[in-house]
Amino acid sequence: MPKTISSTRDPNADVVRWRSHFPSRATRLERAMFRRFLRAIGNPPIEVRLWDDSLVSTTRDKPIGCIVLADRATLWKLAFDPLLQFGEAYADGRIKVEGDLPQVLSVIFRIMNRIRKSPTLSGRVARIFTPRRGSDQQAALENVHHHYDLGNDFYQLWLDDRMVYTCAYFERPEMTLEQAQVAKLDHVCRKLWLRPGETVVEAGCGWGALAIHMAQHYGVRVRACNISREQIAWAREQARRAGLRDRVEFIEDDWRNLRGEYDVFASVGMLEHVGFDNYTQLGELASGLLTPQGRGLIHTIGQNFPQPMNAWIERRIFPGAQIPSISQMMDAFEPNDLSVLDIENLRLHYRKTLEHWLRRFDEVQDTVRDTFDDRFVRTWRLYLAGSIAAFDSGCMQLFQVAFAKAESNEIPWTRAHQYSPVHAELDPGYSI
Repeated sequence: MPKTISSTRDPNADVVRWRSHFPSRATRLERAMFRRFLRAIGNPPIEVRLWDDSLVSTTRDKPIGCIVLADRATLWKLAFDPLLQFGEAYADGRIKVEGDLPQVLSVIFRIMNRIRKSPTLSGRVARIFTPRRGSDQQAALENVHHHYDLGNDFYQLWLDDRMVYTCAYFERPEMTLEQAQVAKLDHVCRKLWLRPGETVVEAGCGWGALAIHMAQHYGVRVRACNISREQIAWAREQARRAGLRDRVEFIEDDWRNLRGEYDVFASVGMLEHVGFDNYTQLGELASGLLTPQGRGLIHTIGQNFPQPMNAWIERRIFPGAQIPSISQMMDAFEPNDLSVLDIENLRLHYRKTLEHWLRRFDEVQDTVRDTFDDRFVRTWRLYLAGSIAAFDSGCMQLFQVAFAKAESNEIPWTRAHQYSPVHAELDPGYSI
């Protein structure tokens, strides 16, 4: 597997250079600067241990964790651009977190929720010098290769057995990850009101679990596209094993090249990679693909209001990603006269999904380290833990938006179909 995220530079190089100019002990000014920062963000129940073992804390409560800085260079980099540099320093091992990492990050994110509408000048300056990746077809290929083509073997270590890499749906809190992912597939199918004999087009199909589930349990025919060669190869093999190659077609191609006419349009976990400037084009495509009575669903990570993507996540995990608010999502629907039928927020379901993923990742981290390296493991552990914190704190949302062509009257009368076992008639032996 390619070491796409790993870096070969010496993480201690900056430390050596800075120590040649500054004394090793933290100065009174540096300690005071950190105390002032902690007070400014509400005296969180967190300690900070500097490189000379001095502790800085302003909380009156019992600390839930301690952030350990290895050197002075890290402190000043954090002062310039905390969001980007915290991730870089953690991945390098120059920052460590003592305590429960998701819990500590959740406290920080809850504070950020209160202040992030007024980003610091340094943060705005840093973003000016951090070029964004595009989302045209060539950029999309490069972005997908960075994340999804790390290798099926890597994801198979910690995802569920169907390789579903989107938010699960926990109808019952005690569900296993496998059960909750099947419940999510059913939840999407029910919202789409699938009926036997219908045709479905799926834009961005991951490893193919939803397309296979639709054909296997709802009696529809599915055409699904993806630009990840690794994922398409996996999906085709799963369809072959399930005996569904005549009912599910997986295409290695960009969503912009989809053609034909279908009863249903589905997109689960792709909108984050489409780019805001392309939302109207995506909606136009969906409208053009659907029959006059057609309907669809878009499932995406979201935010409560428009704001920039976390710079570290964009650089190291999801290059080119953009996370929409509901108002931004409307650029896909309103210009194309698509009627929104239902919006559901599954934020806490994604938090629980990520908790399962992080636990599984921790269980196999030695195997991951042998294949990649320490920096890769720390990068992905921070990504998963930070995502738990983002959904726990409300920084991130998970939107499912159901829609239909404006003239369609063949739409559900109530929401009852979302919670009744409509697939039972098609497959009486089927159960989660």
